Amino acid sequence: MKVRSAVLRELGVATPYAKSRPIKIETLELDSPKHEEVLVQIKAASLCHSDLSVINGSRPRPLPMALGHEASGIVVEVGDGVTDLESGDHVVCVFVPSCGHCIPCKEGRPALCEPGAASNTEGTLISGGIRLHTDAEDVNHHVGVSAFSEYSVVSRNSLIKVEKDIPFEKLALFGCAVITGVGAVVNTANIKLGSTVAIVGLGGIGLSALLGAAAAGASRVIAVDINETKLKQARELGATDTFNSKDPDIVKLIREATGGGLDYVFETAGVVPAMEVAYRITKRGGTTVTTGLPHPEHHFSFPYVSLTAEERTLKGSYVGSCVPDRDIPNFINLFKQNRLPVDKLVTDFISLDEINEGFDKLAKGDSSRIIIRF
Repeated sequence: MKVRSAVLRELGVATPYAKSRPIKIETLELDSPKHEEVLVQIKAASLCHSDLSVINGSRPRPLPMALGHEASGIVVEVGDGVTDLESGDHVVCVFVPSCGHCIPCKEGRPALCEPGAASNTEGTLISGGIRLHTDAEDVNHHVGVSAFSEYSVVSRNSLIKVEKDIPFEKLALFGCAVITGVGAVVNTANIKLGSTVAIVGLGGIGLSALLGAAAAGASRVIAVDINETKLKQARELGATDTFNSKDPDIVKLIREATGGGLDYVFETAGVVPAMEVAYRITKRGGTTVTTGLPHPEHHFSFPYVSLTAEERTLKGSYVGSCVPDRDIPNFINLFKQNRLPVDKLVTDFISLDEINEGFDKLAKGDSSRIIIRF
């Protein structure tokens, strides 16, 4: 079938994207789903910094590539071997397919699935196949999802079936922002009731982490960013304190305000200066968690002795250390109970044709989550 899809053909194109237009809306040929694959009509897809990091070259991927990974949609057709989904089911896409057989999957850590990581790097589905083409070439899949398309063929292992009572533009958030941000708080850090928490970087993942910390019973949630609009939004979402990290004394101010630092600090911006602030405002005996995906050549340094002498913990969190089959339904239930109001993260709605302008807004930090409605 023919589908309209957002395709990237060159990395690191100059901004503004509204002028350089690195993403082209092309008509591609989409194959029918093969063994253990599903054809999904994409109904809503979010713009995320993980997409932006491919566009700007921070996370190089094979080109051409059909972008997009945070999405929701409707099952249209299933391939052979798929017995637990049928046409009409509503699904959330997950950007790390889990094989269920490798060591991390067997250990209950599907976010670290080894075949899933390999296929994502190579631009294929977890089967190794490519289902998008032009007359002249194959078009690679973005982390097995390629959600900035009218329709997409994905592995069954990239989909979570959900109830039909939530709008698609809200469901889409659960595929990345929510599981990554909330998951980092409740899975990776496993914060304790009454803990003090800071979030450094207030994009969609950072604000999700803020909501997760509040839902998990943090007694104090400090929000840190360079953007006053984001700080205002953080206060509206429940932050007890906010600090602008443009202040050269930001570390001193936060440590003084907290009596030496916080129990848990989450760095969600993916840049070294944010990580430096996060580590320095973590208290003795505290835990620093990063969800950031910086350029692979960027390095972060810290006083080695502090790990031992201050009994510090420094952890990475990928996909919020989530088990999507378990966590996405749980997080959706919390949303339905108004305990996890993630829909408040959405700041803009656009069409597929406005995608370059949307990424300009995301890059400037003016928006938390921008949703493409199909």
